[in-house]
Amino acid sequence: MDLQSVREEAKKKLKGYCRVCPVCDGRACAGEVPGMGGLGTGAAFKANLEALNKIKLNMRTMHNAKEVDTTCTLFGHKISTPIMAAPMTGTPYNMGGAITEREFIGMIVTGSKKAGSIGYTGDGADPAMYDSGIEAVTEEKGWGIPIIKPRSQEEILARIRRAEQSGAIAVGVDIDGAGLVTMALKGQPVGPKTKEEVKELVSSTKLPFILKGIMTVDEAEMAVEAGAAAIVVSNHGGRVLDHTPGAATVLADISQAVGDKITVLADGGVRSGLDVIKLLALGADAVLVGRPLVVGAFGGGADGVALIIEKYNSELKHAMLLTGCSSLKDITGRVICQSN
Repeated sequence: MDLQSVREEAKKKLKGYCRVCPVCDGRACAGEVPGMGGLGTGAAFKANLEALNKIKLNMRTMHNAKEVDTTCTLFGHKISTPIMAAPMTGTPYNMGGAITEREFIGMIVTGSKKAGSIGYTGDGADPAMYDSGIEAVTEEKGWGIPIIKPRSQEEILARIRRAEQSGAIAVGVDIDGAGLVTMALKGQPVGPKTKEEVKELVSSTKLPFILKGIMTVDEAEMAVEAGAAAIVVSNHGGRVLDHTPGAATVLADISQAVGDKITVLADGGVRSGLDVIKLLALGADAVLVGRPLVVGAFGGGADGVALIIEKYNSELKHAMLLTGCSSLKDITGRVICQSN
């Protein structure tokens, strides 16, 4: 299996929903929600890539980083790479339905595990979407992280219990899903949460609790105050609010404010291992990848997912070698040069 064959097969199965563009930048699919695009003009989707593209790497070749190590520990578990699969759902209305929800999330969770990583599972307008993720995590003996939409407290608590029963590594809420068009269309109420409501959710479980969709310093500080174990700096792939900045634009300020108090993850526009090292240099402890792994799953199943994670990790290792970083802790602000 190679990347070209995976892309060709994915293009057939995703026809009409994702064009599998040479560069997945949101231009061809702007406004296609439901679908794979960004909301409205697609500016927020594109902003994720534009923010990363502005950042350049400082090449260093006079150092002792002759071998590099990409292992890291998250939520008490050692993994081979800081690159993880973002929570994604909606194969029928976002991806065309050529593979079922259960097949898709199984590919994501199993493929991530094959690559020495962790797959996140999602929640969606159809309750079967969360069910599929829980089944996939259970099948892999808890090796996965379910993420729940910002539903009512009672609905979230019920889903947290199911995550616990699956043996999951952690659990969380993608609070940035508060305005999802697809949820509204399907009659599944979601909305913002107060700090007190987040605190109630955090205190309801012994699992590490992740709050995904933090884009400002003040809300990152609120997540810390609520007791969350981790935040994900993310604009939900540009799918909930048009004209938000890219994750890379706000990451450094957020990490500087709370990075010593909470695990900081970043999600948005990762298309290579070079993007990974940029986000790590801006202060992320690890990163999440979304749309490219849809292509991997539709084009090559679990092996396709693993192929892309491993490709990005190989590119990360190469970038570390040429920026003087022997381990992830060596990846600091000195690695990057931000142009105006």
